[in-house]
Amino acid sequence: MLTDSIGFGARPVEWRLVDKCGSHADGRLPQKHAPDIDRLHPVAVRLHRFYYGKKITGTIWFFTLGLLGIGWLIDVFLIPSMERQAELRYQPGTLDYTLAWILLTFLGLFGVHRFYMGKFVTGIIYFFTGGLFLLGLLYDLWTLNDQVDEINRRSMLT
Repeated sequence: MLTDSIGFGARPVEWRLVDKCGSHADGRLPQKHAPDIDRLHPVAVRLHRFYYGKKITGTIWFFTLGLLGIGWLIDVFLIPSMERQAELRYQPGTLDYTLAWILLTFLGLFGVHRFYMGKFVTGIIYFFTGGLFLLGLLYDLWTLNDQVDEINRRSMLT
């Protein structure tokens, strides 16, 4: 199975051979959270703390525009450590965290990220209710990493 490490900015797109468990041919585990994901879209810039599992500060940054920009300047230096913490906390596996977040960011209103995770009933509900009237999207901002982690851990047991 082939997987890619998406790079933005100066980093190139790189293809690597991985096995069923998500390990590289040389035994390394793939990177679960791409550090440059928050450069995709202006809305995504406000979601980077959620992406790295920082729920409370993610909410504060989202509603205060990154504490009026000062927090974003500080985050330029904190993102590498947030990435390392996320790498230790979340399990790699069949679902890709970055793809789940891209789907939530751009198509979450239609429940596409739910379909990707195999949650078809809630995906259909999100599709017809606009992300469960946006309340479901807020819930997913807080819990998407945990949902993907749970699915990845279950897939490793089987």
